[in-house]
Amino acid sequence: MTDNITSAGVGSRPEAGVSALKGRTGAGAPAETRGKTTIADGVVAKIAGMAAREVPGIYNLGAGMARALGAVRERVPGGGGGVTRGVKVEVGERQAAVDLDVVVEYGVSIVDVAGDVRTNVISAVERMTGLEVVEVNIAVDDVHLPDEGEEAEPDEGRVR
Repeated sequence: MTDNITSAGVGSRPEAGVSALKGRTGAGAPAETRGKTTIADGVVAKIAGMAAREVPGIYNLGAGMARALGAVRERVPGGGGGVTRGVKVEVGERQAAVDLDVVVEYGVSIVDVAGDVRTNVISAVERMTGLEVVEVNIAVDDVHLPDEGEEAEPDEGRVR
């Protein structure tokens, strides 16, 4: 790949939270390398969140309070889907680091699930953005038990 990620220094970024991929310019350069591509931190966070949720054994992302606020936010029209809940990223010139807060299903090997999450997140972010993922830190905040229902779910069938 001939793209270079540029402008990670303070004040030199085109926009806070955005990484720039800059190619070669000029008439002799291949068409796919002419110009600049910027990738916002939020884009990397969404990719990482989706990749983590794809792994079997992951029940949810986000610590307890973040999940509670996210559940309320999802019920409000236009409140967002919460794809980045429990996901923090740092994006530099050519690299990215990801922090995840996860809830795992009871009975799964946390070590195996964490390894699968790391593999899936690194693969997805690197494939889709061209950034090198230097680390994926995982904090297991809870274990979802089989008899636990969804949090804050109202009993809709009680009164009619």
